[in-house]
Amino acid sequence: MTTVRLPLFPLNSVLFPGLVLPLNIFEERYRAMMRDLLKTPEDEPRRFAVVAIRDGHEVAPTAPGMPDQTAVPRRGPAAGFGDDPAKAFHEVGCIADAATIRERADGSFEVLATGTTRVRLLSVESSGAYLTAELEELEEEPGEEAGALAEGVLRAFRQYQKRLAGARERSLSTGSELPDEPAVVSYLVAAAAMLDVPAKQRLLEAADTASRLREELTLLRAETAIIRNLPSLPASELTRTPTNLN
Repeated sequence: MTTVRLPLFPLNSVLFPGLVLPLNIFEERYRAMMRDLLKTPEDEPRRFAVVAIRDGHEVAPTAPGMPDQTAVPRRGPAAGFGDDPAKAFHEVGCIADAATIRERADGSFEVLATGTTRVRLLSVESSGAYLTAELEELEEEPGEEAGALAEGVLRAFRQYQKRLAGARERSLSTGSELPDEPAVVSYLVAAAAMLDVPAKQRLLEAADTASRLREELTLLRAETAIIRNLPSLPASELTRTPTNLN
């Protein structure tokens, strides 16, 4: 088992290998993380781990009743994640490699990272300026019939795009430029489809590429059928597009 300890960046969205992640960093714990990453030698990757927050919000459970307006907000690396931060996060996440970290005049950061490798969360440490985690790197196994499944998923995804374009009254790419490598297809479709965080997280956690592609085929067919029977998709972005409050 290959393990690594990395800075931990929780989000209310799912990052997949190969996908680009732009971040606007303004909270102090994550500013400290970026300042440390900038100390990494230029010939080494600036890596941190991204995990999805289980309830989709960076808020710990609160007691019933009216909020205490006099209470001092909790601060620190685990603020908002409860007494046991590990329980607030999904178990499988993705390593991100920050290709660009740009500090602004006000001390905030503009970051552009790319997902690289899936990881399993083993433990979370909150003694420093930001959360860190012990992680197990997960290999991507192809599974059975991954190639044939990828072809089917691409066909279903193109149909899904066409239906989505019609529902929104705008055109989308025909998908002619989509890749044909099964693992890449599986991650690209998982990221591009309009699915909620739990569905995307299930796809990230799939045992192998073939399993992920099979579930995507089912999801795409179901979503396409829904779109076909709806006259429009009002405010769909508001209900399905992840946000990042960092």
